[in-house]
Amino acid sequence: MSFRAFLAICLCRFLRGFSRLVHRGGTAMPGRWALKVCPDLLSVLARGVKTVAITGTNGKTTTARMIDQGFEDAGLSFFANRSGANLMSGITTEFVMNSTLFGKCKKEYAVIECDEAAAVGVFPQLVPGLVVVTNLFRDQLDRYGEVTHTLENIRKALAGIPEPIEVLLNADCSLTASLAEDTYHSYLFFGIDKGAVPSGKKSELSDASHCIRCKTEYEYDYITYGHLGGFRCPKCGYHRADKPEYAVTDVTEQRPDGSTVVIGGVLMEPRMVDVNLPALYNVYNAVGAIAAMREMGIPDETAIAALGKFKCGFGRMEDFALGKGGAKVMLVKNPAGCNQVLDFLQNIKDRFVLVICLNDRAADGTDISWIWDANFERLCELSGRLEKVIVSGDRAPDMAVRIKYAGVDARFVETERDYEKLVSSLESEERPIYMIPTYTALLELREVLVKHCGGDEFWV
Repeated sequence: MSFRAFLAICLCRFLRGFSRLVHRGGTAMPGRWALKVCPDLLSVLARGVKTVAITGTNGKTTTARMIDQGFEDAGLSFFANRSGANLMSGITTEFVMNSTLFGKCKKEYAVIECDEAAAVGVFPQLVPGLVVVTNLFRDQLDRYGEVTHTLENIRKALAGIPEPIEVLLNADCSLTASLAEDTYHSYLFFGIDKGAVPSGKKSELSDASHCIRCKTEYEYDYITYGHLGGFRCPKCGYHRADKPEYAVTDVTEQRPDGSTVVIGGVLMEPRMVDVNLPALYNVYNAVGAIAAMREMGIPDETAIAALGKFKCGFGRMEDFALGKGGAKVMLVKNPAGCNQVLDFLQNIKDRFVLVICLNDRAADGTDISWIWDANFERLCELSGRLEKVIVSGDRAPDMAVRIKYAGVDARFVETERDYEKLVSSLESEERPIYMIPTYTALLELREVLVKHCGGDEFWV
């Protein structure tokens, strides 16, 4: 190891310790400074570590936490970037804190969530043994550009890994599945089979309506949500894998607190699995996670049990003891994810309060036009169950206008941009509360919730 790498490790450790001393996260900043001293530090620290990397638009954090639980239950020596710091700087910080001063990692395995735009720089240094690509949707146009640009980023990231590895791809996402056209790595597929859930309607706003190969409009045998499902091109024949190695063959029950599904496929005998989070998008996360755990050698019983007991905090269906009915926080970033949260709300039987927090800072994406693509009109289908809507965040007025045009009566819409006042006003609320913030709004809102209700800091 070079002297520059040694200095970078020492600097990173000092900055991390100081950050925690003053009660800041210190998740990315220490690694950012360390990389200024030694730009290839991650490649030094990741050498010899058996790493699972998870990337894609939606579901990275939840899938990583599912795998994390499986590794823990299996008794493996590992670490993970649980804070969600998934750029090069945050990943480097985690490796530094789990290595000696001389760059030797103290753990055998790592579970690393990686931002899809950052993957092109991270993967060649990280050299993961297994990569999971969850899905690709349009997200933060000011940062990522069109979804095909994100696809090419991941394609280049995989091509930059200096040795062949195993890659798990979402079979139902026509964009993600196209990565298997590059034959350098070994590819396995996961997805939800036809008949497992009632087929949804063809989305008027699809992020992948035309064939990635010949630009002909896809036909679908079934749709789960968005552009995911049994796609096929009537011209060139590009289609969803007929028999994914891992597949959900039946969704037997969807509850407000989770789902029960059957997971099988070419490489797995059908097994009943309880997923400890609700909504269909978490079923995708579950089948991707169980595929990764099995490919890493974790026994079926351990992997299945992990999906039923893991906890995914930091705004991913995270619960707080606020008011008499409690509060659930659900991060939203883009139209597809927001629509899935709105679908989840349709299953709530009791009257409830909805809080929507919209920011437009760099980490959120400065372009908030996506709120007009999200189907907030579904709020009108809640048949008297919606007690009121409170809008908050930097762009609360814009959100209020969007809710108005969605058809929600203005008498049921309130604005409160001060999170302290917002949370205090809800402490006596008798109804359940559902909060859907964007990323930076989540950071600030969650800090206030932890102060009032208790809970871990986001980096724990």
